[in-house]
Amino acid sequence: MAMRKLRVYTGPDLESTSRSIVQESQRSETVRVTLGEVLPLLADAVASDRTWLSDFADDDITITSDLFDVLQAYRHFRRPTA
Repeated sequence: MAMRKLRVYTGPDLESTSRSIVQESQRSETVRVTLGEVLPLLADAVASDRTWLSDFADDDITITSDLFDVLQAYRHFRRPTA
């Protein structure tokens, strides 16, 4: 019967060329991600009524002007009718 070797995982290798959101956030206060990465997580958090969302309610975000225009139009046309 062969002896099994156990190894202790100490985290990713420092030589790794891939970067994660966690690694990026440790370097600076901002992280660049696509809306496609963030939107499903935020939608789920809103649908699940996660309380941590209120911690970020007053935070500023930067969006492109075309996305802002689309959101403004969406806000205008989704108003409930009388």
